[in-house]
Amino acid sequence: MNKFNVKGIIFDYGGTLDTNGGHWGAVIWSGYEKYEVPVNLNAFQEAYSYAERQMALQPIIKPDFDFLAVLKAKLNVQFEYLIAAGYELDKTLADKIAFEGYSLAKNTVNQVKPLLISLREKYPIVMVSNFYGNLKSVLADFGILPYFQSVVESAVVGVRKPDPAIYALGVDKLGLPAQEIVVVGDSYSKDMVPAKAVGCQTLWLKGQTWGEDKLQDTSAADQQFTSIFDLIDFV
Repeated sequence: MNKFNVKGIIFDYGGTLDTNGGHWGAVIWSGYEKYEVPVNLNAFQEAYSYAERQMALQPIIKPDFDFLAVLKAKLNVQFEYLIAAGYELDKTLADKIAFEGYSLAKNTVNQVKPLLISLREKYPIVMVSNFYGNLKSVLADFGILPYFQSVVESAVVGVRKPDPAIYALGVDKLGLPAQEIVVVGDSYSKDMVPAKAVGCQTLWLKGQTWGEDKLQDTSAADQQFTSIFDLIDFV
């Protein structure tokens, strides 16, 4: 592997720092399987996509929500969609799955903290994320908000990945030339492609894929790795 020539770092959040490469669709589906929720994968994917659209369009998530509240809201919308589609579901399982996801995220972030502390001693760090308007509340709950010089959140700035404009905002927050910044994220299409489009270096955390396992062209990723804890080897 080659070290990046880097003076600043931009991190994605969801699927990168909170699950170490696990897409939240896959994480939540594993909870459905654990609690034997009687739906198939296709139905779950429909419910997952529906819930994501609703949460982006409706004021379901409040600015002070921590991540447990986010997951409870997300699962509630999914279950309501599935029940309306004719599935007989135990609604108490939604909160159990949400708590499983929250515990996973909290434990992962706790393990990532020493890495972030080490990196912020050497580089300015900015976060760029598609989120619901409460990302700072989530980061504060997990104790990592102070590690970031700035947080660029889609619901706040009015632009979402994969639009390169959101990464351009992250570059502006760092105040560095794009070519001196490395972007770290778990999504090839939403992180690597737009980050490369604005001139950043790109490091793809290729973990538990969710629809990106058959990519033919991965040239927008300068390098790949499979664990966030190996990031120190690249920077």
